[in-house]
Amino acid sequence: MTVKELKKFFKDHLVPSRLYKMKGGNHKNRICITQNKKKEWEVYFSEGKTKIGLMRFATESEACQRMKEEVCKVMEQLYGLSWKGFA
Repeated sequence: MTVKELKKFFKDHLVPSRLYKMKGGNHKNRICITQNKKKEWEVYFSEGKTKIGLMRFATESEACQRMKEEVCKVMEQLYGLSWKGFA
């Protein structure tokens, strides 16, 4: 899975865009994905300039899968929605 495919998945499954950011950076209370200067993929929760729960991956696909799982958890907690058949 690529970042582009993941973004489409989120859009198709009506995930509010305020929950995630596909280009990383400093965003208030969003799950982010980005590629760092070392060409590693990062997934983390952004709280201002702080990266909480930073996870690094060698491939875009691994990072996208993890981000999908993390956003799924948030959707279940906030809205009671599950993608068990899709994730």
